[in-house]
Amino acid sequence: MRATPFRLPLLAVLSALALSAAAQEKFSFTTNWYAQAEHGGFYQALASGLYKKEGLDVTLKMGGPQVNIMQLLAAGQTDCVMGYDMQTFSGWEQGIHSVTVAAAFQKDPQVLVGHPGHLNKLEDLKGKSILISAAANTTYWPWLKDKYKLDDSQKRPYTFNIQPFIADKNVVQQGYLSSEPYAIEKEAKFKPSIFLLSDYGWPPYSTTIVCMEKTIQERPKAVAAFVKASMQGWKDYMKGDPTAANALIKKDNPAMTDDRIVVGIKLLNESGMVFGGDAARLGVGILTDERMKKTYDMLVAMKLLDPAKVDLKRTYTTQFVKDLKILP
Repeated sequence: MRATPFRLPLLAVLSALALSAAAQEKFSFTTNWYAQAEHGGFYQALASGLYKKEGLDVTLKMGGPQVNIMQLLAAGQTDCVMGYDMQTFSGWEQGIHSVTVAAAFQKDPQVLVGHPGHLNKLEDLKGKSILISAAANTTYWPWLKDKYKLDDSQKRPYTFNIQPFIADKNVVQQGYLSSEPYAIEKEAKFKPSIFLLSDYGWPPYSTTIVCMEKTIQERPKAVAAFVKASMQGWKDYMKGDPTAANALIKKDNPAMTDDRIVVGIKLLNESGMVFGGDAARLGVGILTDERMKKTYDMLVAMKLLDPAKVDLKRTYTTQFVKDLKILP
C-alpha cells in the first residue's frame, strides 16, 4: 500500500507523455541534395521547434545524386519532397500525381559560369563548349538553346567536377548559385563570370514543397502545418540567427563548411531568392497562377510537355500559401 501514493502521479506523467507524443503527428520531408544553406529554412523550423509548435514530429531526409525523390514520393516512403516545377509536370506524364504546395525560392538558382573576359554576356555562348548535366537536356537547355541560338554540338557532359572548366577558358559550365562559383573562386583564385538564368527569363520556381495529391486530400491539416512552419523557418533563417539550423545541416552533411554556409546565405539574400518577386508583397512561399502557367506554357511550346497528359490546375495549389502572408 505504501507504493500507491507514488503510482498515480507516475501514471499521470506517463499518460501526459503519451498524449504529448500522440499530439505530434509524424511527417517526413526529403530534400533534393546534400544538406546546405539552400535547405536552411527547413532545418531552422526543425531546430527552433516550429514544426513541434504546429503539432508535427518532422523528419528531414537528405537527398543526393543517387536519390530519386519522385520515386520515394510515389512509393509513400516520404510525405513530401523538395521539388521543382519540371519534376512535378514530368511526374504527371509518368502517372505520379504530385502537387506543388509552396515555393521557398521565387527563382531557380541555376547559373552558367564562365571565364572573365571570355563570357561577358550570354550572347557570348556561341562557339563555347558548355558543360551541362543530363537533367539539363529536359529543363533549361532547350530554352537556352532557343533563346541564344545555340547548337547541341556545343554541349558536353557535366560531371560535377570543376577542373575541366578551370583548365580551359573556352569552357562554360552549369552551376548552383552558391556552390560552383564559390568552389571555383577558392580553387582557381579568380572570380568567375556568373549568370543567374532566372534573371534572363528562365521562369520556374525552385525549392518547392511537393506532396502527392492523395496526401493533400487525406492530411490537409498536416500539410498546412508543415508549409506554415517551413516558410516561417525560411524567414527566420534568412533574417535571424541560423546557428542551430547550421549545426543540423553540418551534422547531416559533414562535408559542409561554415564559410560555404555563410556564402550561401549571403547570395540567397542578395539574389532575392526567398524574399524577391511576388514574395515581397504576398509572403514567403507564394505560388501564383501566372507564374505556373508561364512555365507550363513554355514547356508545351518547346514540346517538353504533353498537355494531353498534364492538367496544369492539378499540378499545384495555392490553398496553403495564399493566406500565410509571411512577409520579409
